[in-house]
Amino acid sequence: MNSHEIDYKIIGDDIQLVEIELDPSETVIAEAGAMLYMEEGIAFETKLGDGSTPNQGFMNKLFSAGSRLLTGESIFMTHFTNQGLGKRKVSFAAPYPGKIIPINLNESGNEIIVQKDGFLCAAKGTKVSLHFNKRLGAALVGGEGFILQKLNGDGKAFIHAGGTVIEKTLNNETLRVDTGCVVAFEPQINFSVESSGSLKSMVFGGEGLFLATLQGTGKVWLQSMPLRKLIQRLSPMGRNVRKGSSSILGNFLEG
Repeated sequence: MNSHEIDYKIIGDDIQLVEIELDPSETVIAEAGAMLYMEEGIAFETKLGDGSTPNQGFMNKLFSAGSRLLTGESIFMTHFTNQGLGKRKVSFAAPYPGKIIPINLNESGNEIIVQKDGFLCAAKGTKVSLHFNKRLGAALVGGEGFILQKLNGDGKAFIHAGGTVIEKTLNNETLRVDTGCVVAFEPQINFSVESSGSLKSMVFGGEGLFLATLQGTGKVWLQSMPLRKLIQRLSPMGRNVRKGSSSILGNFLEG
């Protein structure tokens, strides 16, 4: 693996963007529609696949790209290349409020497992593929925690998390987490999805029917506000719809 060596700067606070600086002939790959701006000299091309294996046949490219449909992403990826003579910049924006997490794959065993919609962009040479969680509990969740993405490479990759990012290092420990709050984890971490407890707790506890269990030694990245929860909180039928009234009288009249 020989990923391109890219420089970057993360800009912003609540809705961040990552600005990538490319040397001549360097390339960064990104999800379709993630680009915010690019300087003169940057050329982009939409392709099937991530370009990590240039000699890959068309059918293999098609199969690899088609598998991305299971993650809810486009089968195409956009390649941005600096065709100028000097350094040029291209930036990519987060899709909803949260943080962008830079990860050096060379420091994480050249591999990391990411939630199905967490990948934002990466240096060319990074392989983006499908990863199935074979545990039955994960399959019962209906895809959340069952269908994941795997990033392989030796360069930099950028993933997106909702709300605040929590990075934890487990030392032969176990951590139980809301299934939607797991952003990424190193491959040596054992990830499974299990029922959240008794029937009473599952129905009335408000924590959902399942919890993710992370076991082992390595790094995990969590998010405080996954997109699913954000939509629920903002929904006209959500639990926050009656919060924030301006007065007691207003609450009385609304009730």
